[in-house]
This record gives sequence, structure tokens and C-alpha cells, in this order.
Amino acid sequence: MAEKPPAERDSLKDDAKRVGRQAGKSVGSWDYSRPKYPHNIHPVLVPGISLDEQRRRYSVDKIVFCVAGVLTVAFVIWGLVSPDNVGRVADAAYTWVTTNLSWLFSAVATIVLFSLLALAITRYGKIPLGKDGEKPEFSTFSWVAMLFAAGLGIGVMFWGPAEPLTYFIDPPPMTNAPESTEAMQFALAQTYFHWGFHAWAMYALVGGAVAYVGYRRGRTLLMSSIFRRIFGERQTDGLAGRLIDIFAIIATLFGTAAALGIAALQIGEGVTIVAGVSDITNTVLAIIIAALMVGFVISAVSGVSRGIRYLSNINIVFTIGIVGLVFFLGPTLFLLNLLPSAVMEYIGSFFDLMARSGAWGQETVDFQSTWTVYYWAWWISWSPFVGIFIARISRGRTIRQFILGVILIPSSLLFVAYGVMGASSIWMYREGKPGFTDDMAAPQVLFTLVDNLPYAEWLPLLIMVILAIFFITAADSASVVMGILTTRGRQDPPKLIVMFWGLVMGGIAMVMLLLGDETALEGLQSLVIITAVPFAVVMLLIIIAWVKELRTDPYALRYRYEDNALSQAVLEGVDKYGDDFAFQVVPTDPGEGASGGTDSAHDDYTQWYQRTDEYGDPVGYDFATGKWEDGWSPETGKIDISPARSSQDTDKTT
Repeated sequence: MAEKPPAERDSLKDDAKRVGRQAGKSVGSWDYSRPKYPHNIHPVLVPGISLDEQRRRYSVDKIVFCVAGVLTVAFVIWGLVSPDNVGRVADAAYTWVTTNLSWLFSAVATIVLFSLLALAITRYGKIPLGKDGEKPEFSTFSWVAMLFAAGLGIGVMFWGPAEPLTYFIDPPPMTNAPESTEAMQFALAQTYFHWGFHAWAMYALVGGAVAYVGYRRGRTLLMSSIFRRIFGERQTDGLAGRLIDIFAIIATLFGTAAALGIAALQIGEGVTIVAGVSDITNTVLAIIIAALMVGFVISAVSGVSRGIRYLSNINIVFTIGIVGLVFFLGPTLFLLNLLPSAVMEYIGSFFDLMARSGAWGQETVDFQSTWTVYYWAWWISWSPFVGIFIARISRGRTIRQFILGVILIPSSLLFVAYGVMGASSIWMYREGKPGFTDDMAAPQVLFTLVDNLPYAEWLPLLIMVILAIFFITAADSASVVMGILTTRGRQDPPKLIVMFWGLVMGGIAMVMLLLGDETALEGLQSLVIITAVPFAVVMLLIIIAWVKELRTDPYALRYRYEDNALSQAVLEGVDKYGDDFAFQVVPTDPGEGASGGTDSAHDDYTQWYQRTDEYGDPVGYDFATGKWEDGWSPETGKIDISPARSSQDTDKTT
């Protein structure tokens, strides 16, 4: 801008001095009275607080542990002692839930997806999941690889070949003729609908909210930590918060147990092929689960978390390798033609798929209960487990990067993996390949598919190894998450707690399989849907709680101040000086400046960054230097002992 004439510059200075005198402030020295802020820092200037910068005393939350533990152990005992009785109760509850609450699961899936997409494009999308200026902890490539690992679970092996084939043979009601070309396209689209954007939006909601409160607000990675703006600190640490953590544990237990049960079913099918037996019994399934739980216990007590991580990475490589083998050894040209058109079919029928509900008739209700509602319930159940994992690898990314990355990247990769496996099974069925029939059970499809590939006689054994590793690592990881939820957010929960939840999870998986009788999947599906109901409501509350947090974020306050200041300055500048004016920061009367009347000293803006010691007592802190008034060090977790400090501080540790 052109420099102003001296007379105008002097006039602006006089205006500033006049405003300063009216406000009782000294212009230039900035020695004016401010509201009392924690640590003498305005909330707009707070750069954020990281979880690892806080001081806490971690311990087992006896209420959460006992209530969740007693309920789930009692269920396992009940299921083992009287499976018929549990089956009748579960069937009645399942029928009631699917009849009366299917709309709830569909509503949650839709609301979560569109709420997150809206959040990503608003100004809140620029808020980092960390402190101001903090760089992402992992490179984009590593982050994408870990997201892919989180998405590639048992589903690619179990449902990847089986689900599209099922829709091709028996299409969803009121869609296409069985085994038609249209049915083939829609079969993959329906599969993508279940495993794509909606599923990852649920993970992104929990993961984003947990990462935000943990790495920007400095709270623990608990489900209850998200709700402090709704319930208040007392209730968040009290009954309301504990109920949410209990719901999260129960949902995780049953959701992960369902995945473990599916892994056991698939391994059992492999055993029948390798051993040459005709059928697999519940006794064999129980032995398989027991053997896998021994592997989990060894993993949990040995502390070989790094080894398990390496095994998980190897597992993902093998899984991708199997998908690649199916692509190159299977109907490659057919896949190259079908996969792009199936993705476009999914995009084109996206809103039509979401619109299907009980209003479409009883056949649609039955289909939704068996498939769509089951999947929505499963993703809801898995969201605490997968969400916390995603939160821990996404520190430093903006909300926009996080939401769009988590929803779009894994979905796109899964479209390829599921398309290859599902389209190959459809092609083999149409070609009349050996073993493919119209009444195949889901666990049989993968091994039948592999059996029809050339040079792949060794694959069944490798698949069983992959499934076993998945079972152990999933049980280990989910048990750690439940350990975190029962130890007030401790990142390395005691091994006994981790072992307890893993063994309970294995027991639930066994009970689920026993309840299903001949079709064991029914037992898995019914209990997942029933136990996901409370956490479905929690998912909706997470949206409200997270938005309320974002509205009082320092970045949101800065944006509000900037918008107010610029709009006022531009109008006044044009009115007084036409085109030739510049901005100058000067004090104003209270309520007339950039704040627009915002009460910046209100607890909503300031309470969250008041630092406390491990006993919850306020402690002085300097945001400029990162120094604690009592000498506590985040590196050592102890108070610095020096002659200048009182001897009463020397025994305090974190």
C-alpha cells in the first residue's frame, strides 16, 4: 500500500491515543488490565496441549473394570452352561432390535458420513490434531500404509470372495434378476456400500475426536474424554463418563469377538481341506479357538509388541500378495473390465442404497437385518478399537487431511481388494468351476476359489497361517485398547488386565459360534447387532461433543477475531479514507474490538488449559518456555530436586 501523508498518519495516531485514553489504557506500552486467564495467556494464543505433556496418576478404574468384566464374564458362563437359553434370549432381542431399531443404525451411518464431510470443508477442517505448527508424526506414505493395514483384516479373506457371490446368486430385494449381468455389477456395488465410505466414516469420527482431545486438548485417549463439554468435568470423570467407557468396552468385545469367530470358522474350513475330513464340529472350533488363545496369552505376557507389529506387517504383505495372485492367476481381463464399472455402479447407486429401509417391505427388512444393519453394527462395535489406533498414528494432521484421508484412502484400496476377490468368485461360478454351487457356505468360498487357481496348491496352508496371525494380533491389540479404557487412559496397561480381556473375548467368540448352531454366522451377527445399540447412540453424541469442542478451539477463536476485526476495519477504512487506508492495531472500548463481545475469560474458553499436578491441583506453567512452576519435567516424570525447592515437593512423581 502507498504510504500515507504525514497529516493522515498523525491523525491516525491521535485517534489511537484518544481511544486508548477512553479505555483507560496506555497506548504503546500495552500495560493495560486484562481478565484473569490461566497462566496469564489469552485463549486465542494457546498453541494446544499434548497428552504427553500432562501430569496424571493412572490406576485401574474399579467401577469400569468390575461392571464391564462381571457382565461379560457372566455372559460367557451363561453361554457355556446354557447355550439354548442364551440362544432364545438372543433371538428375541435380535428380532426386537432389527424390527424396531434398524432405522437407527442406518441413520447413524448416514449422519456420521455427511457430518464428517461437512466438517472437513468448513473452517474447522484447518484445525490440527496436535499443537500449532506440529508436523505429522508419520510420513504420508507410512500413514497410508498403516491405514491400509487397519482396513485389511479378516474381511478380505472371508467376505471378499463370498459376499459379492452371494448377491450375484441371490440379489437384494427389488434390484436385479439372479445371475444376470446387472446383478453382477450391483453385487460388487452392494459390497462396496457395506465396506466403503460409511464404514470408514465411523472409524474417522471416533479416531478424529479421540486424537483431537488427546493431542490438542491434552486429555487421555478415552471415549469419555470426548464428552467433557457436554457432561462437565465431574460427570465425565463420574457416572456418565464411566457408562460411555463401559459401552465402548462391551461394543469392542463383541465386535472383535465376531471377527475372531469368523477367523476360527475360516481356519476350520482350511482344516477340513488339509485334513481331508467332511465337516467341522463345534468341538473342533472350540479347540481351534483355545489353541489360538494360547498364542494370544504368550503374546500378551511376553511383551513382544514389536514382534507382533512385525508379524502384522508381514500379514498385510501376504494378504496383498494373495490378492495379487488371484488377480494374475485368475480372470485378469475380466477383472480389468469389471472393477471400474463396479465402482461407477457404486457411486451411481449410492443414494439409492442409503434409501432402502423397512418402508421397502419385509424382504428388504430381512435383507437389511442379515447384511446392512449387521455391518453398520459391526463398524460401530469396531470404532473404539480401530478409532483409537487411527488416532495414535494421525497426530499432527489437520482435521481435513484426517477425515478425507481416512474415508477415501482405505475405501479405495478395499474396492480393489474386494473387487478382485469377489469378481473372481463370480467368474468361476459362472464358468462352472469345480466346487462352486449356489448353496455354498461363506467359509468355503475362499478355499474353493484358491483350489481353482493354477500353481496354488500351497495357498491354503499360507491362508491358515495368515488367519492365525490375524486372530492373535487382533486379540492382542483390542485387549490393549480395552486395557486403556479400564486404566483411566494408561497407554501401557498391566499385562494381567490385557490378558483378562483377551480371554473374555475368546470366550465370547466361542459362545457366539455355539449359538449359531449349523450356521454359526447367525450367532455372531445377532450378538453384534444387540450389543452395538448403546454405542450407536454414543456415536451421535460424539458428533455434538466434538463440534462443541471445536467451537471453542484457539484456532476457531482466532478466526472469529480475525473476521470481526477485518470486517469492522474495512468498513470504517473505506468510509473514512476511501481506497487509501491501512490497518493498525489499537486498543478499543470493551466489546467494540475484534472479540465482538466474546467473553474470552469464560470457562468454556479457558478451563481446559489450566495445568494441574497429578493430584488435580492447579500448578503454574509458562507456555512460552514450557516450564512448570514446581519444576516438574515431562522427560523424567518427576519434580526437579534443587536446594531452592521445598522439600515437600521431592516425593511427588507422576
